Amino acid sequence: MGEIEVPLGLAVPPHTPHAISVSLPTWRDNVGYEEGEKRVVDSMVSGYPRFFIHLSIRKLASMCEQKHAVGNEKCMLFPTKNIAEECRSFIQRRTALAGSPVNARLVHLFICPEDKHDGTKIDRSSIAGSCADLHIVLFPESAFPIAKEVWQHTGLGISSRLAEKCIALLVKDVPEVQRSTSPVSRYATKGLNRHYSAVKNSKPPSPTQPAGEDLSSDHAVYLEERYGRNLPLDAASFAKRVLRSRVAGVLINDNIREYQSNPRLSQKELVVGPSTRGITDVAADDVYLYPTGMSAIWSAHHIALAVLPPAKSVCFGFPYTDTLKILQKWGPGCHFLGFGLDSDIDELEQILEVESKRDPNTPPILALFTEFPSNPLLRSANLPRLRGLADQYDFVIVIDETIGNFVNVKVLQYADIVVSSLTKVFSGASNVMGGSLTLNPKGRHYTTLKNYLKDNFEDVYFGEDAIYMERNSRDFKRRIRVIDANAQAACEFLHSRSRAGGAPSPAIKEVFYPKYITRENYDFCRIKDVDPEDGKEGGYGGLFSLTFTSVAASKAFFDALPCYKGPSLGTNFTLACPFTILAHFGELDWAAQYGVEEGLVRISVGMEGTEALLRSFEIALKAAEAVL
Repeated sequence: MGEIEVPLGLAVPPHTPHAISVSLPTWRDNVGYEEGEKRVVDSMVSGYPRFFIHLSIRKLASMCEQKHAVGNEKCMLFPTKNIAEECRSFIQRRTALAGSPVNARLVHLFICPEDKHDGTKIDRSSIAGSCADLHIVLFPESAFPIAKEVWQHTGLGISSRLAEKCIALLVKDVPEVQRSTSPVSRYATKGLNRHYSAVKNSKPPSPTQPAGEDLSSDHAVYLEERYGRNLPLDAASFAKRVLRSRVAGVLINDNIREYQSNPRLSQKELVVGPSTRGITDVAADDVYLYPTGMSAIWSAHHIALAVLPPAKSVCFGFPYTDTLKILQKWGPGCHFLGFGLDSDIDELEQILEVESKRDPNTPPILALFTEFPSNPLLRSANLPRLRGLADQYDFVIVIDETIGNFVNVKVLQYADIVVSSLTKVFSGASNVMGGSLTLNPKGRHYTTLKNYLKDNFEDVYFGEDAIYMERNSRDFKRRIRVIDANAQAACEFLHSRSRAGGAPSPAIKEVFYPKYITRENYDFCRIKDVDPEDGKEGGYGGLFSLTFTSVAASKAFFDALPCYKGPSLGTNFTLACPFTILAHFGELDWAAQYGVEEGLVRISVGMEGTEALLRSFEIALKAAEAVL
């Protein structure tokens, strides 16, 4: 794989204008960031888009504040009035609960291109030449941390590509936004976890790039400005149609280049067949696209609250942090069953029995949310047993299949709604966000959910982002097969050197990977039919986590591992992070109760050569064993 050095705070992968990760190469860097250490915070120019406010969005926000703010007001930017109203309502509700109620106000900009001064006509049929809707939520500066929660938890803020388009439409030669003197308080909020804050830009050295595109800065600019922006508007519509068919598992001919090279063909319907999702009746119309995976999760909860009697939800298993926050901060609250084991289903049965006796006329809970498998412990729930309880007590099941993905597992038959972060392995390129929500047409709540979406769904997925997502995902099945094989080889090697694997004097305590963790539940949903295209069964995914016999061993392993280091997962390249430090720094003891230890290292395996990957893990393991 070769050693990869990306300076602290720069984009991962390098030279990627809309990168969704950032380099935090050492354990100390991650802790320093969480503690607000100036050395780290002042280096950040990129980050995961729901936590880090992209420089282009900062620039647009500053322009909006200069023109529309009164006094010390700050703003958040959203693509529709409904989302902006949601942000305003959240700010007012949460500040009132805190005893200091704050009002927010909305400004709507409808921005259309003007012909150039030299008389050149703008092509208004292209993405770059079309109009843009921008909804601005203005609020006192003191409420910024609350507004930032909406941005982070819902994932419904504008995308960085949309921000760049708005800037281009509004004015020319706008000066760069100057670095804030207090970037942490201005662009990040601590709460229970603080995430990325942008400040300055510099060009990184060119590191060794694993499998995938090695984009020079010129090439990256070409792709962004030519490939996406200058395509006609109907290219975005076509890309979304393809994405929905691809996610639905109904696309017969996945060679989209053939469609795009033949304009007459692309005007026709795509060639589709029975779905491969475990329920053949799934159609592209049952798939809804969102700007992020978390916005799909937030929307699933929002839909359930809208169509079913009010009740608490259940978060089953230890989830990625924002899922739990959504269930806690919107609606009546939630029951948290954080281990995700069968013993938690026993507890769930007790909750259902008690709640149903309290009010026999309404379902005892609203919905149950679970990941399959979970992040970061890779535990898989007993879905048949949960489905049986949902049928008995009439609640909705929402399954996040991001980690398992539908090349490896079939879970739709146990769900009412399946959500996924397309940002991850479906895209792989780490340069665009996206999410999907799929309805189970055989589900008992299907008609109710479908009718609600028919009347209320807003397509807020920016067309240029959809074009990149479609392009990236054309070969997702092939990439997943390579990543699955690499991850299995790496886990077998590391497990053999772990305490759980019986190794003498090991540095590694346990390898969390679906092949070793709750395997019976995972295997029950794993696709065992041989794929006619490549002759392979479903694998165990590309994500695993390691715990160590000491925090010192964790640090040594992480620092010595020669790969990209930063947040996110599902990338075409190997990406590691000290997960608990990044996601739960302010609540380490709480996370540890559920087995998410302070020293846990999460690794998303990429497409590098298997032997090179194993050598890299050998290097890191020797460093960890040396501190014992």
